[in-house]
This record gives sequence, C-alpha cells and structure tokens, in this order.
Amino acid sequence: VQLQASGGGFVQAGGSLRLSCAASRRTFSPYSLGWFRQAPGKEREFVAAIGWSGYSTYYADSVKGRFTISRDNAKNTVYLQMNSLNPEDTAVYYCAAAMSYAAPTVTGEYDYWGQGTLVTVSS
Repeated sequence: VQLQASGGGFVQAGGSLRLSCAASRRTFSPYSLGWFRQAPGKEREFVAAIGWSGYSTYYADSVKGRFTISRDNAKNTVYLQMNSLNPEDTAVYYCAAAMSYAAPTVTGEYDYWGQGTLVTVSS
C-alpha cells in the first residue's frame, strides 16, 4: 500500500485546512487509518484514527473538538478536517494504514506510512 498525503500549507491561527491521503491499493478496507504529526525537535505523535468501517474514531486530546477524521473507501482516501488551528498544530502530518480492524493510536502498530505534508500555522 502506498499512501500519498496532500493538503498541507500555510494558514493563520483560527483558520482551517483539510488534509487528504490517497492509497494506491484498490481495496482500502479492512485497513484502519490514522494521522500523526511531528513538530521540529519533537517525536511523532498520534492525532486521529478511524476504524476500517468508519464508525470508530479516536482523537488526541489536543485536537478533540477541532479535528475530524473521515474516510471514503470508494475513493481510497482518508481525510483530516482541521479547524481552529493554532501555532501548536504546526508540524509535518503523516497518514498511516494498519492491517487491523481496530484503530490504533500507537505509531508502532501501523504498517504503511505516507510521505508527510507540512502544515504551518502563524500566530
């Protein structure tokens, strides 16, 4: 499975962005999908995950209520809608796929990773 993330960019605090991640594999399920981010000098951290059916979603406390993860299995694409962005959200965002029906929140449980897309939020 190859993952291609896009949608990053520069935005002012309070703004919104929507990230997309398209998979090369024709069958997108039963993979669970996740978004992680890595800020300069920091470790990669969990942002959001969605189960293979799309009904189970999980969020980091820092983004809960502001970010929404969703998937479209017909388009082999997972999305991350990010609202009310603040400078602490600045990072490279990575999408990942796990061969699991659950929605892991740990990097080590993901099998495939995209190349990352940079999100920069100015104050």
